[in-house]
Amino acid sequence: MSGVRVVRAGQGVLIGCSHGTRDLAGRATIHELLAAVEAAAPELDVREAFVDVQEPEVADVVTEALAGAGEGEPVVVVPLLLSVGFHVGVDIAAAVDGGPARAAAPLGPDDRLVEVLLDRLGEAGATPDDVVVLAAAGSSDPRAARAVEEVATALGARRRGPVTVGYGAGCEPTVPDAVVAARTAAPGQRVVIASYLLAPGYFHDRLLEAGADLVTAPIGADKRVAEIVLERYAAAAGVL
Repeated sequence: MSGVRVVRAGQGVLIGCSHGTRDLAGRATIHELLAAVEAAAPELDVREAFVDVQEPEVADVVTEALAGAGEGEPVVVVPLLLSVGFHVGVDIAAAVDGGPARAAAPLGPDDRLVEVLLDRLGEAGATPDDVVVLAAAGSSDPRAARAVEEVATALGARRRGPVTVGYGAGCEPTVPDAVVAARTAAPGQRVVIASYLLAPGYFHDRLLEAGADLVTAPIGADKRVAEIVLERYAAAAGVL
């Protein structure tokens, strides 16, 4: 894996922690992503955990991993989340608090996510003349909004047309409001929602109802995302 150095066999546990969803396609996407991580780094013990909706809960997986880990073997929770927010700062932080387990940084912002967004726009049929609304889940944590704005700026630098931001919850503007504003600012141009979500599920379904001309697929289990997961693990484990 380009740019990634992982520990030797049997010397680390990577816990990929996602939000959790009832959507079967969303669950399959997370499974596929972690399978790609495991295939790229078979030396690691890759496990799955969640902060909501699904089980096992992240705190339970951390406890189990620590009980079975050998001396000096890192146990790292990698948030399968695109930005900081409540689940990173509270749920995952609490799961590793007071013990030897560590929490890695979330997946975004990262230039490779911008590359995936560009690919998804192309796959959806977007053109350089379209107005793009980058649609994120949203959070009340201002750091999350800053991270999304950073991705939007980077995406805008790679496109000819404008890029604005909309959120599913937690902050404003909402995605539907952002779509309306984009149409007002650029009458006659198509509005395309770039789904800045990792997997299908509730929030992505809401994007399909937000009034855009096109909606891209989520980020998904792209090999570049697997690279980011391994890099976040390696940085937290201190093996980069």
